[in-house]
Amino acid sequence: MTTATVDSFRRDAQVISLVGLAHGTSHFFHLSLAPLFPWLKDAFGVSYAELGLLMSVFFIVSGVGQALAGFVVDRFGALRVLFGGIALLGISALGLASSQNYPMLILFAGVAGLGNCVFHPADFTLLNRRVSVPRLGHAFSVHGLTGTLGWAIAPVFLAGIATLASWRVALLAASALAFTVLMVLIAFRDLLNPREVGDAVAESAKKKEAGGGILGFMKVPAVWMCFAFFFISSISFGGIQSFAATALRELYEIPLTYATACITAYMLASAGGIIVGGFLAAKVQQHDKVIAIAFAGAGAVSVLVASAVPPVAAVIVLLGLIGFGSGVAGPSRDLLVRAAAPKNATGRVYGVVYSGLDIGLSGAPLMFGMLMDAHHPSWVFIGIGAFQALSLIAVLGVGEQAEKRQAQTA
Repeated sequence: MTTATVDSFRRDAQVISLVGLAHGTSHFFHLSLAPLFPWLKDAFGVSYAELGLLMSVFFIVSGVGQALAGFVVDRFGALRVLFGGIALLGISALGLASSQNYPMLILFAGVAGLGNCVFHPADFTLLNRRVSVPRLGHAFSVHGLTGTLGWAIAPVFLAGIATLASWRVALLAASALAFTVLMVLIAFRDLLNPREVGDAVAESAKKKEAGGGILGFMKVPAVWMCFAFFFISSISFGGIQSFAATALRELYEIPLTYATACITAYMLASAGGIIVGGFLAAKVQQHDKVIAIAFAGAGAVSVLVASAVPPVAAVIVLLGLIGFGSGVAGPSRDLLVRAAAPKNATGRVYGVVYSGLDIGLSGAPLMFGMLMDAHHPSWVFIGIGAFQALSLIAVLGVGEQAEKRQAQTA
């Protein structure tokens, strides 16, 4: 191995690690409220649907902001935008910790959504421009893995501190975590070469893509099919993220601790699936087929959980299988988006496409919260499986469009 190769590997690893740290922070804040629902419900006297609305506000703001953030990233560079997003997450946690009423919770949930909106366009712009192409599959795998770990850590971190102290102290600790990550990224900002990235991105924003200017990418059918896939599939994850633990507790009559352990098993298995999916993405070119098989399996298991037929001891394994299938699909999903993106429009494409993720997540908590208020816990998992199955139509359409583009290029 030559010195140049070693240096290239070291630089790639450093960039991937820093971007992954930022992404994990973003996903941690996706769950800055859900683990605290039992405490917030008692403190503010609100319903499950009202609690779900807090997450809906977070993801509506994030979804709208994400579509716009892609243009900002392409114009001004990813790193400065990323710093601003993490700072807003820290500020939102401070505001949530000091909230005295439900409207204040809604306000700072929106601030958190504004902070969250920058991560996908900023992260993927940095990875695509600073990581060697042969390592992109693994870069996307680590990116997804750190996000999943952020989801897995949040419930333990927040609920643990809330149990020992209070929900306000838990949110103050979350704020400290965000500002610590921000300081780390600022300290090592030279590793991401902000000037080089910012200049390259700003220059690319001045160029016109074949087919029509700064909005030319919006004419590409595959971009909108990717958006549809993210929108539909995210609704199923929103069910897991927001009310799966509560639904399991009512459906199987199990303690909340065991139900929460099942969701942790989902997150950890999803992380393992992402690692496997990274190797598959690097070796298998038909990314749409990988996603379809993984989601079809996960959807089938979700319906099985909804039947309440499996023994209680098997539930944690079944949730792990759902998580593993979802994780395997992650790296292939991100490479599929990259294939759909016209050159010089990376930030914009990832911003628009991933806004579908946030829009889906914005509606899911409210919808599944209404199912729980109506005492239909089984429908939570039926809905999770149904939306996973429905997303297959979109992802296979993306694969077909990508094949057409490759044929035209050839």
